[in-house]
Amino acid sequence: MTFVSVSLLAGSALIAVPIILHLIMRRKPTLLEFPALRFVQKRHDANQRRLRLRHLLLLLLRAGAIALLAFALARPSVQFGGTLGTQEAPVAAALIFDAAPHMDYRHQNLTRLQAAKELGLWLLAQLPQESEIAVLDTRIGAGVFQVDRSAARHAIERLEIVPNSQALTSAVDEALRLLKQSSQAQKEIYVFSDLSRGSWPQSRALQMQERLKELPGAGIYVVDVGMAEPVNFGLGELRLSDQVISNRGSLTIATEIYSVGGSGEKAVELDLLDAHGKAEKRSVESVTLKAGEAQQMEFRLGSLEIGALQGYLQIIGQDGLAADDARFFSLEVKPAWRILIAAPKPSDSYALFLTEALSPSVFRKRGQARFDCEIVDLDEISKINLSDYTVVCLLDPTPLEPAVWQKLADYAAEGHGVAVFLGRNARPIDSFNTPQAQELLPGKLVRQARRPEGDLHLSPLDLQHPILAEFREQSGSVPWEMFPVFRYWELEEPQRGVGVVLPFSDGRPAVLERPLGAGRVLTMTTPVSDRPNQNPWNLLPVGEAWPFMILVNEMASYLAGSSDEQLNYYAGQTAVLQIDPSAQRSTYLLTGPGGVNFPISADVERHRLVITIIEQPGNYRVRAGGQEAGFDRGLSVNLAPEQTQLERIAQKELGEIFGPYKIRVAQTKEQIDRDVSMGRVGRELFGPLILFVAVLLALESVISNRFYREAER
Repeated sequence: MTFVSVSLLAGSALIAVPIILHLIMRRKPTLLEFPALRFVQKRHDANQRRLRLRHLLLLLLRAGAIALLAFALARPSVQFGGTLGTQEAPVAAALIFDAAPHMDYRHQNLTRLQAAKELGLWLLAQLPQESEIAVLDTRIGAGVFQVDRSAARHAIERLEIVPNSQALTSAVDEALRLLKQSSQAQKEIYVFSDLSRGSWPQSRALQMQERLKELPGAGIYVVDVGMAEPVNFGLGELRLSDQVISNRGSLTIATEIYSVGGSGEKAVELDLLDAHGKAEKRSVESVTLKAGEAQQMEFRLGSLEIGALQGYLQIIGQDGLAADDARFFSLEVKPAWRILIAAPKPSDSYALFLTEALSPSVFRKRGQARFDCEIVDLDEISKINLSDYTVVCLLDPTPLEPAVWQKLADYAAEGHGVAVFLGRNARPIDSFNTPQAQELLPGKLVRQARRPEGDLHLSPLDLQHPILAEFREQSGSVPWEMFPVFRYWELEEPQRGVGVVLPFSDGRPAVLERPLGAGRVLTMTTPVSDRPNQNPWNLLPVGEAWPFMILVNEMASYLAGSSDEQLNYYAGQTAVLQIDPSAQRSTYLLTGPGGVNFPISADVERHRLVITIIEQPGNYRVRAGGQEAGFDRGLSVNLAPEQTQLERIAQKELGEIFGPYKIRVAQTKEQIDRDVSMGRVGRELFGPLILFVAVLLALESVISNRFYREAER
């Protein structure tokens, strides 16, 4: 037990006052003249004993009240478990500030980070002298103790928003590691946060709790600087139809606009940037939102110029949090990809379904087809320069010469794509199982599997592969069973490195992928060229075959490499750009938001640029050489969704994150002071003691009144 004001215990000496009063005010015996002296004497003795007991009881009540009052004014405290300390003893303290972008929420012209810094500076002044102090925020890195209190003050004043903010559980874990090194007996952690759910994930809670086992007596204080009911409008994550597209195609940009705590009409503007970074407004859409509502928004762009294309979406107007009002994007616009489709004679008949899916005649007439398909007879492949094409497709191929198989394998290994659709013409089987053919194919052909009942169909197990990405939003609603497969090729165990992209409903592989050098080969074990009136192997391209159209378009895009290039990142991620080996340079210039330039070097051996300095949200440009024949690519960086989340975590959930370890949550200076005092010296007994004093005084009053009334009678 400890006392806040030990000197007030001297007040217990006032116990002498009621003792002296009782001695002075003792009643003197009264002389009575009464004949029955013996009876009176007995009565007198009994009254004397009763008077002594009453006097003693009153004496004890009055002395006890005075002693307890002095005891209460000394403010005793008790602590159940842990180590007792005093208010003045030095401590080892870690002040953790949540610096995530959601702390930039502004209320009454003050951001949450500014409010946290003000409370942090006040708390710094309250810490005992000679304390060890560490100031940490949520940027990734190790923490250290500050040299002195002045250095800690400067560290707090210099705090800024961190675009790539780590979880507060990780910051607390780092603070515990740091405090373990201190020799101070009392250790304290102060977390300044707006209690955003995004800053308190469950993912690293167990690791933090394991670290807490090493410092079970540490005091943990969470200072809530958030708003109970924030009001904000924001944009969600951008979803681009492609990051590398054809100039004949169109770009679809989808996102959502959401409301937190407010309602009203909001307009979202789409701007594109030219080569000099000047913005041009292309479209504006308006929506009306209710509090807590989110609505999907979609923008479509066509007639795009070849080259790097960058832009952004932004909410027009201001609100509490500016960090989620704008989202940036980059993509690469290329000429229409040339695809060579080789099929047996008559090749036009074989290629009808595939060419109409990849390059519909309506789009070809308008010049809007993103693929430029050329059909040739299968026996002409040996005479064609394949490097003029991005993708080569073999439709129901007949046996090929070994030199042709080798030519196709070399073509894929150079970084191109090959698609093989096996069908009825794959006879004899041995001609497809030769070493040259197996350089390209995923495995040896065994037999034709027959399912004449029509109960077999494509059945993706998951949609993680890029060619299945377009089906993710429609998962569970794609009518694969409406397009039965009656026959397909069974393969032996696939070769090493071959993966199954899409299986049939019986588990057999339908589409397989084989990496080959710098390129890749996709093989489908059933054809896409059979007419429905010719004893077909399947009905995939028949009727309203929109799943077939999506599938083959995504296969062609994947083989063309449009899904390989990532141009849009979250803050803190490492960007990687591929470089054409024939036009490689040693140094490139990265221009970031605000026109700041950074020189970067190329990874010459792997023919790529690795960029690790993209943290600020915005559009970046990488250039080298002249404008006409030089390197010019765009990158965009956005904040991860959890970085701008304003939804607050409940105190019960916060307590579950810390598990069995007690935390104290405060919002004002008075609450912080009370919690810290309780944490250092324990729970004060002033309240219960004062209540007990009141009870004693009440008893004394009742007993004394009754006693004196009887005495008067």
